Amino acid sequence: MTGLYDIHCHLLPGVDDGAKSLEESKWLLRKEYEDGVRNIIVTPHFRYKMFEPSLETVKRQFLRLQQAAEEVAGDLTLYLGCELHSSMDMVSCLRKGERLTMAGSRYVLVEFSYGDEKAYIKERVQQLKLNGYNPIVAHVERYKATRGDLHFVDELKDLGAYIQVNADTISGKDGFGVKRFAKKLMKQDLLDFVGTDGHRKTERTPDMGKCYLQMVKTMGEDYTREILVKNPRKITG
Repeated sequence: MTGLYDIHCHLLPGVDDGAKSLEESKWLLRKEYEDGVRNIIVTPHFRYKMFEPSLETVKRQFLRLQQAAEEVAGDLTLYLGCELHSSMDMVSCLRKGERLTMAGSRYVLVEFSYGDEKAYIKERVQQLKLNGYNPIVAHVERYKATRGDLHFVDELKDLGAYIQVNADTISGKDGFGVKRFAKKLMKQDLLDFVGTDGHRKTERTPDMGKCYLQMVKTMGEDYTREILVKNPRKITG
């Protein structure tokens, strides 16, 4: 199947722990295209004291990446976003335009730390919702508070959060335990988005193709299209 979306990846060169060069980014774009992906929201990290690329740098690199995408294929469309690590001031920074939303929308891809408490996660989700943003909880399978606790994931959705898991989690590359968790999310209709979280040519390589096949096997074509095409289209418009 073609026309798939990848809403979470680190293909922007030289701004975080993802692609290190435009050449590597271009290789990753080709890989995505071969897997049927036609729309990509690139989501460079922003995390205090770890990844703090300036908006100017991010936007400049995005323009370079767009040019590379045109060379890969004429029907490969890129959008700019951010994987924003949660902080007390993130809403203030978003409102001042100091941080990026997803493709210029009101959706925000927010990452938490492994050990963050449930109360803190709920507070950050509520803060975003109260200020008119749509929080997408990035790779929900990674956090102590959420993985294995479908009830808490359901609570987050009740608060207005959207749930994203990584493609390698669904395909089984990240291990049986998280694959089983992702299957439960799908079966209980708790999943909203999938992203590759692709980083490098040599490690954490994007692989939406295997994820797509596993989703079709588990849930069928209609469900897979909803998660990999229809839902992401609501972000990009």
